[in-house]
Amino acid sequence: MLYYIRKYPLSLVIILAVIYLSFFKPPQTEVGSIPGMDKVAHVCMYFGMSGMLWLEFIRAHRRIPVPLWHAWVGAWLCPILFSGAVELLQAYCTTYRGGDWLDFAANASGASLASLAGWYWMTRKVHRSDTIDKE
Repeated sequence: MLYYIRKYPLSLVIILAVIYLSFFKPPQTEVGSIPGMDKVAHVCMYFGMSGMLWLEFIRAHRRIPVPLWHAWVGAWLCPILFSGAVELLQAYCTTYRGGDWLDFAANASGASLASLAGWYWMTRKVHRSDTIDKE
């Protein structure tokens, strides 16, 4: 556990923030009346979580060769499974939140967008700079 705290500190802070944002009772504001604003917030939360996991994975494994599928599992699949668990917990364990399939789709979209950006960054920029440094 200490390994993950040392290697992924910002990701863990973002995960805790997402847990808090997922279960606190939000105040009633005028922003809630904007259609689709909730889905934008879900995309942003999981884009931030998955994006930070990608960035810290790239930073932590810059010099250590690790299969790319480790990043896909840790920074794409795990946030999607986590969001599904959060939506189920919201539906069955809270009275003021309801699990919504469209929220889950927005969460998966945010994680997928960040993973595509992270994969692009890792394959194009990081590996290219490693080969340049070796020459």
